Amino acid sequence: MHPLRPHARLATHEVFNQPPPRGDEDLLEGDPVLARGLAAFGGARWRERIGAFARACGAAEVREESRLANANPPQLRAFDRYGHRLDEVEFHPAYHRLMALGLEGGVSSAAWEEDGGHLLHATLLYLMTQADAGVVCPMSMTHAAVAALRHAPDLAAAFLPRILARRYDPRALPASDKAGVTLGMAMTEKQGGSDVRANTTVAEPDGEGVRLVGHKWFCSAPMSDAFLTLARLDDALTCFLVPRWRPDGSRNAFHVMRLKDKLGDRSNASSEIEYHGAFAWQVGEAGRGIPTIIGMVQETRLDCVAGSAAGMRAALVEAVWHARHRSAFQKRLVDQPAMTAVLADLALESAGATALALRLAAAFADAARGDERAAVFARLATPVAKFFLCKRQPGFVAEAMECLGGAGYVEEGPMPRLFRQSPLNAIWEGSGNVIALDVLRAIGREPESLAAVEAELAGLAGLHPAGAAHLERLAAWRAPGALHEGTARAFVIDLALALVAAALVRLGEERLAAAWCAGRLSADARPALYGAGVPAADARALVEAVVPG
Repeated sequence: MHPLRPHARLATHEVFNQPPPRGDEDLLEGDPVLARGLAAFGGARWRERIGAFARACGAAEVREESRLANANPPQLRAFDRYGHRLDEVEFHPAYHRLMALGLEGGVSSAAWEEDGGHLLHATLLYLMTQADAGVVCPMSMTHAAVAALRHAPDLAAAFLPRILARRYDPRALPASDKAGVTLGMAMTEKQGGSDVRANTTVAEPDGEGVRLVGHKWFCSAPMSDAFLTLARLDDALTCFLVPRWRPDGSRNAFHVMRLKDKLGDRSNASSEIEYHGAFAWQVGEAGRGIPTIIGMVQETRLDCVAGSAAGMRAALVEAVWHARHRSAFQKRLVDQPAMTAVLADLALESAGATALALRLAAAFADAARGDERAAVFARLATPVAKFFLCKRQPGFVAEAMECLGGAGYVEEGPMPRLFRQSPLNAIWEGSGNVIALDVLRAIGREPESLAAVEAELAGLAGLHPAGAAHLERLAAWRAPGALHEGTARAFVIDLALALVAAALVRLGEERLAAAWCAGRLSADARPALYGAGVPAADARALVEAVVPG
């Protein structure tokens, strides 16, 4: 016997009863709710384009690229070997391949390419997030920056063609020398956080632009080509665009002090920066910094909604795959009644999240066409959906991880990465209290937005008894003194629960909408937990309806 070959009597086990590796998948064909949503909201004309992108994002090779990009996080190169400032970030090659996939697929450009593009954009972002959530951050900000740049036509004319080019060009060069660009943002400071009015960064006139002096506590995607930022010009908060390179071709005084050591989102770089006389162009009117930037914020909140729906979908698919290929006590896990109940509840939640994200994207698309009713609906529905879905994601992913048992907790698989990523969207672009208060502001300043949302919910009364009862509960919020800062969160939750059901109806998913009403809106519902929201007789069919297999 070969001395290195173990004796047969020493062999301890053989590997069996383990799920096989997931192969290449079509993220559109395997997602009936997404497919029906595209059909319901006018996205069928992009079916071929979306299908090709869905197959690319679902490739096993791309999942491996995501693993590599997150296992090998970006590194800061503040200086070259001779001491010259570089302020560059180095990435693993897998990161660049993922960035090329998303940008060339149109994640950043789709909303601005053609009529109705916001639905296409949200769908592409939903698919790309399932491939890797971290790289979607710079794609989302590049997309959203267009809304702010429209306040500066000359800057829009310079940058928009390079966004629409659908090219990934990672070279450290002036934007004018590149085939494609990405844009970021740097708003918050140490002392202010969400309260950007507390910002202290100052701007002083400098020829065709200004010089910025100050810091930013959080600047995501510092490798981008330019950054929207806020600073005080004559003590009035104003919006500016900071290029990485000055107009004369020299490096701008945009100094990356350190990269953030984050819980998740590890494939993407986030940083603290300082402006040491950095050159910048003014965007919009002086003193109108927040109104100038608010359009970008609204766009990125839509992306938070679509991204959370995608993160939930990715976790659900992992849980269902494991349950269909793993057995315990002589039965597959998916056939065990307790597990089936959990998976069905997760499937219902995921379907509702996808439906609401698509409904919101469709409203953005209609608003871009000039539909004022869609615009006021989106004004209120966006923070409501952002609050609810982003807060549901961490608990959802934790439950999906539990379906895998101990194997789900091990870093070799994707569940820990999905779990670490799950709280991000609830924090980014306004944490819970900020969003809830924004809902109050929207209702106070634009009461027609609440009327538009209520009109969306009218059909729930005839869908299910729990739907009718929930509408009565919502009506009670109109009582004098009922709605204030202390009750804002409870109101937003009630409104969001109804909006999900209405979105499922808009997709033609009345069966899922009725199940949502029964499991989420009824008096004895337990929406904070999973496994008790779907009747046992319906559980298996619901799983198959959301994740065919």
